[in-house]
Amino acid sequence: MTLLATALATAFPAFAQETSAAPAPVKAEAAPAAGEQKMQQVEVRANANSYDPRRDDTATRIVVSQEEIVKYGDTNVADVLKRVPGITVSSPNGRNAEIRMRGLGAGYTQILINGERAPNGFTLDSLSPDVIERIEVLRAASAEFSTQSVAGTVNIVLKKTARSGQREFKLGARAGSGFSGPTASIQLSDKLGKMSYSIAGSVMAEQMKREIVSNEQGVDLAGQPALARRTLGNESGRVNLVNFAPRLNWTMEGGDTLTSQSFVNSARFRIGTHELTSTSLGAPAPYPVLDSSIRSDNDVVRTELNWVHKMADGAKLDVKASLIGGQNTTETRRSTPPGAARPVDNLVHLEAEEVGATTVGKYSKTIMAGHNLGMGWDAGYSKREDSREETEAGRLVFPALPSGETSDSRVARLALYAQDEWNLTPRWSVYLGARWEGIRTTTTGNTFSTGRSRSSVWSPVMQTLFKIPDTKGDQLRFAVTRTYKAPSFQQLIPRRQTSIDNRSTDPDFAGNPDLKPELALGFDASFEHYWAEGAMFSISGSMRRIDDYTRYLVNFDGARWVAKPMNAGRATTRGLELETKFPLKALMKDAPAIDLRASVSANWSRVDGVPGPDNRLDGQNPLSANLGIDYKHTDFTTGASFAYKQAGTVRVSDRQTNFLVARRELEAYALYKFNPKQQLRVALSNLLGQDFVNRSSYVEQGRGPVLRDSVFKAGPSLRATLELRF
Repeated sequence: MTLLATALATAFPAFAQETSAAPAPVKAEAAPAAGEQKMQQVEVRANANSYDPRRDDTATRIVVSQEEIVKYGDTNVADVLKRVPGITVSSPNGRNAEIRMRGLGAGYTQILINGERAPNGFTLDSLSPDVIERIEVLRAASAEFSTQSVAGTVNIVLKKTARSGQREFKLGARAGSGFSGPTASIQLSDKLGKMSYSIAGSVMAEQMKREIVSNEQGVDLAGQPALARRTLGNESGRVNLVNFAPRLNWTMEGGDTLTSQSFVNSARFRIGTHELTSTSLGAPAPYPVLDSSIRSDNDVVRTELNWVHKMADGAKLDVKASLIGGQNTTETRRSTPPGAARPVDNLVHLEAEEVGATTVGKYSKTIMAGHNLGMGWDAGYSKREDSREETEAGRLVFPALPSGETSDSRVARLALYAQDEWNLTPRWSVYLGARWEGIRTTTTGNTFSTGRSRSSVWSPVMQTLFKIPDTKGDQLRFAVTRTYKAPSFQQLIPRRQTSIDNRSTDPDFAGNPDLKPELALGFDASFEHYWAEGAMFSISGSMRRIDDYTRYLVNFDGARWVAKPMNAGRATTRGLELETKFPLKALMKDAPAIDLRASVSANWSRVDGVPGPDNRLDGQNPLSANLGIDYKHTDFTTGASFAYKQAGTVRVSDRQTNFLVARRELEAYALYKFNPKQQLRVALSNLLGQDFVNRSSYVEQGRGPVLRDSVFKAGPSLRATLELRF
């Protein structure tokens, strides 16, 4: 066996199993001379590309490759993730997308960038796929990453591979669905002796224009119609995005490596809306004519230094230190025209600035037979300053606060973990891990007393993989995990954020400094069948029992409607998922080069203490599905994808209900290669022209229910991208 085969057998036990089970190719040699003993030389050829983390890793992990990421020419990573099995993307109005696993959002799904939590204020809508190398989806927690992952983890790995002489430039544009504008990106990488570099950058500038239609209907206690309002809005604005991710690598004497990687993300968002409200039944609207605008600037800068030290006994030390800074400024203005019966000229100015530092380290070593031991730490400290200033007609709403409402938050966290990947037999491997995480938060402000929150969670993790004997590719997985969700800054700060038109469906918001973390005990099990090259089928089930889950309760405090997060007992969520993907040739020998994929996810949840049916967790989608097809013929590639989310009803409390509207999204793409260095990619999205719809109801005290729905008009859009290598 060659040195390459030995190395692969050490790194990938599955490779060792395969090479021991199958005969190795024999390289022909010349006949031996007389008197010489013939020696047979065995040559084993293997390629690391044959390693499949989905199939071979004990800890379950799905990797979305760069090829899949760029396939549809998406302008943001949220659009990429909606085609990944088990993931749904929810957006109330076509922007500010929320990534959900098992149908759960609101922080239950952990989003990481290079293994660390994304900064506050960062949105996936602003991250270009062109600066991403791969996306890792972890359905069950591992000790190495934070266990703030009740539903699962999505780890976005920025570009790091440096290829010699790689130069690529993309120029694209989008039109339709109320959005239009150009995009551009560049990728440069090369190797210079013991140093290599990679630079990835992208820019986007889009204009937007669309209509919004809102309806509000209510009945009295007798069930008779008592309210009917209709609001027509015209929305227009623009968004500018810049992503920049440079990386430098040095290989030092002894095999050590030193890597410097930075990430810059800048987003500028401007939007204005003109609303006309007509009332045909009931009291007239407080503001029949209302103009509003939002001006938001968000900047994030992150830089890290990573040192990997290889020791003589085969051990490895991986240490990373990072600095991060972010700033967000948002201005929201609402005004009425001159002469309005109830004039308003309200301006709310928000500023947030955050700086922090983290250090992450891991020591790993193979010990005894089949044990790969790892242990490490994850520590960080961050400081956040917030300010809020509100004026009415140019005058401070709170004159006693000339600098506005201010708050200062400090967060210190520390995590220690250990893990062991143990190959008990060639067919049975076990992953055992334990992680302790502690978080301490201190918040002070000029409108509330100092709040302190301290919590710690001990998270044992077990995952196992068993390859069923006498089968070609059947295997079982099982995992038991302890995870949690810590309250966010905004949920802890008791300062109130007011709404202009205060009502049950548009309340004020106030934080709760007494919130406790939500703790979850999880079980995952799956069966996987690999029946041909590139073909697989899996069925998986999951359960999470969540203690001290958080929900928002809307109440009337005697003057205004207020929404406040509260710990509210126990909840349970269950899920079932089917997935398959295969080339058509796996079914028909002479079939064309067509690849098919499909997945279906069903979710159920139950919230204790909420009366009546439909008390799902966090607007959980009861059913979602994905279908996809790809065809490749010489220089031409095309495909389509269909995503479906079922409608449902969510009872938030005994008086508050949200309605999930069914959504169907059909997309298609085509790629034509003119030559090895020039190609054109064209993609169509939202081919069914479905609008974005929000719908909710609330039973006001002394009145009947009020139903409100808002429709954000949307339609098909076309993207074209010219890709050049030079």
